[in-house]
Amino acid sequence: MQAFSTATVYEGPFSEVPPDGLRKIWLWAVLIAVGGFLFGFDTGVISGALLYIKTDFGLNSFEQSSVVSVLVLGAMAGAMGSGRIADRIGRRRILGLEGLVFLVGTVVAVLSTGYAMLVVGRLILGLAVGGASATVPVYLSEISPKEIRGRTLTLNQLLITIGILIAYLTNLAFSGAGDWRAMIGVGAVPAAVIVAASLWVLPESAAWLASRGDRAEARRLIASVTNEATADRLLDRYERSTARRDERRTGRRTLLAADVRPALVVGLTLAAVQQFGGINTIIYYAPTIIEKSGLSASNSIVYSLAIGVINLVMTLVAIRVIDRSGRRPLLLFSLGAMTVMMALLGLSFVAGWSSGPSLVFMVLYIAGYAVGTGPVFWTLIGEIFPPRARAAGSSASTAVNWLANFVVSLVFLPIAAVIGQGETFWIFAVIAGLGWIFVSRFVPETKERDFTEVDADLRSRFGRRAPASADSG
Repeated sequence: MQAFSTATVYEGPFSEVPPDGLRKIWLWAVLIAVGGFLFGFDTGVISGALLYIKTDFGLNSFEQSSVVSVLVLGAMAGAMGSGRIADRIGRRRILGLEGLVFLVGTVVAVLSTGYAMLVVGRLILGLAVGGASATVPVYLSEISPKEIRGRTLTLNQLLITIGILIAYLTNLAFSGAGDWRAMIGVGAVPAAVIVAASLWVLPESAAWLASRGDRAEARRLIASVTNEATADRLLDRYERSTARRDERRTGRRTLLAADVRPALVVGLTLAAVQQFGGINTIIYYAPTIIEKSGLSASNSIVYSLAIGVINLVMTLVAIRVIDRSGRRPLLLFSLGAMTVMMALLGLSFVAGWSSGPSLVFMVLYIAGYAVGTGPVFWTLIGEIFPPRARAAGSSASTAVNWLANFVVSLVFLPIAAVIGQGETFWIFAVIAGLGWIFVSRFVPETKERDFTEVDADLRSRFGRRAPASADSG
């Protein structure tokens, strides 16, 4: 996820770090990415817990959907607000605050005595999830040298998928007793890790310190992983580049500029397609879907583990191949696979097939999504916008992504109850297919290209003439 922040996400003063310093940065990166883990855990754990919550509290289909979707609603608010707070109080403090909110939300959800209190707990958790989705990538980018920045940023995506898998394992561990409170309560452990790390282990971002005029503290931090001479040189270079960027107007108003509109169309469309292609119906409702195919609640949780495992494995594959194969081929393959598998999943329900084919189609759908549409979207929105509009463009794309996530999670069960689950999957298949057409026509390749080349390709796809001078990045 990208940040709702005025800072440019992919730039910071770190570079030329020796091996000892890199090991320290990797430790920081892993601890920061625990925020991504909680993002995955709290969005995934409800899938198994909901099977028992609906019985304990007697929830109808709308109430079940709202328990899931209210987290996404909170996440939209958390993401939009956390960037501004992070710019005021710093990356380390905002991450610690988000960990504290995770703890509060977990306690409220675990102690819920009914539907209303559970919704409040999930809303609080959503604020933390959204805040982490905005804070973690910025924090990672600003503490990472350019040599490993790509890998540390993908560490966030990796921890999200691990969080989802651990959520499924947690559901399995407590499914025998039907203890949904214990399932949700496990999230308190990584939340406490974030709070402790922000208090005693993690440093503040050197980029944030420099932007606040605290050169001495920024210099000390950089010197702790390089040396003092290098720290002075890197800070001088960073401050000069920041001064040059500040000469041009930045912010969300730049998204209305004619030269930014093609990138904005691509970013917002991919944000919507990623969610309306049906991914979160599988992540949130996998056990519920499998249960409807004929398996018991406990067995459906067991089989949903396959979804978590394949999601993790294919995310690792994507990390390895994204800089080799390019973005467009991965996206086209991914959306094509999602279209076919979602159509077949719908057919399996309409035709009344056994649970086996349904599970296979879900696993293959997740594989297709995780190798392309999932991670590539977040890569592209950091590469297609001009530098002056990168933070604003990423923010707008992220907002649409959360909004689409909210709509899908809220309406899936009610629509499926009206027109049928299989027919609902066919709607998602059509959207994924339209996404494939859009990518083939309008999305440029960004692999090993600078911004000028990407922008020229993007303009030609939208039939726009290149300007006399390009804003390079």
